[in-house]
Amino acid sequence: MKTFLALLVASIASLASIAAPPPIRIWEGTPVRAKSVTLVPYLPSNASALPSVTVSEGSPEGSGGGSSAIIVCPGGSYCWHDYESEGTLVAEWLQSQGIAAFVLKYRVQGIGPYIFHTRLISRGHRHPDAISDLQRAIQLVRENAADFGINPHRVGAMGFSAGGHLVMSAASYAATDFLAPLGIEHSVSLRPDFVAPIYPVVTMHKPYVHKRSRRALLGEYRKRSQVMRDSMSLEMHIPADCPPVFLLNCVDDPIVKYQNSELLDSALTAAHIPHLYTQYRVGGHGFGGNPSKFSSETKHWLATFMEWLKNTLP
Repeated sequence: MKTFLALLVASIASLASIAAPPPIRIWEGTPVRAKSVTLVPYLPSNASALPSVTVSEGSPEGSGGGSSAIIVCPGGSYCWHDYESEGTLVAEWLQSQGIAAFVLKYRVQGIGPYIFHTRLISRGHRHPDAISDLQRAIQLVRENAADFGINPHRVGAMGFSAGGHLVMSAASYAATDFLAPLGIEHSVSLRPDFVAPIYPVVTMHKPYVHKRSRRALLGEYRKRSQVMRDSMSLEMHIPADCPPVFLLNCVDDPIVKYQNSELLDSALTAAHIPHLYTQYRVGGHGFGGNPSKFSSETKHWLATFMEWLKNTLP
């Protein structure tokens, strides 16, 4: 019996390690001091093991086949992370569909600084920290494509709410290397091959701005800067080479006004960027990949995304 129990415990531990692999500290070994930033891989069953992953800069980009990869950015107003509904549950679903998913815990303002306004006297976390984290994640996923069993030319990003703003920022500002000022060298593209902003924050301007996200992203002082508001209002910054976009939200969203997505849809259309905009009447905000939060409409969104992805990637 003792032997059986020992084997059972070992088996459960093994399964747990597969389902929830250890996080990769993406800035380890670099000059950037950001231990809280992690990337957790959820790889399809045919992917390679993780121990060979390197977090040093300058590795060559891989090539060849492999699965698609999606970096998942949970929302939380750039203040915190809705890590389960908009992170792990989404990653597990993508993994079940044969897609390599990576949940990124990027730098955010934090609950304490949000409540006590501590960034009035210290810098804290603010733009461009989050987009630097996402570009670093894209770099590492591409550089370690062979170890992850993925195609480095099919690396996208999916984000929710403020995370949606983050992934769309990566598409809008792909030509800006936020890693170079940090002393990070690389030989891979930082442009995602596709992005999926889900009920995203888009604009920093009235009447549709989500004020909490704006303050958390820009900082206590810079939130009043017209230049900063303009620069991070993504409907104003759609590049000609913007990657394909999967955009989705609900009219009854009580958190981020649905017009944010309409502004982005209009901007993408005007710039002739391939995209799909799905607008549901009922579904609210924050459902992510959590079936218990789905409406009769939003329960279809993951299947709609998969169909779009199959039709979009070469």
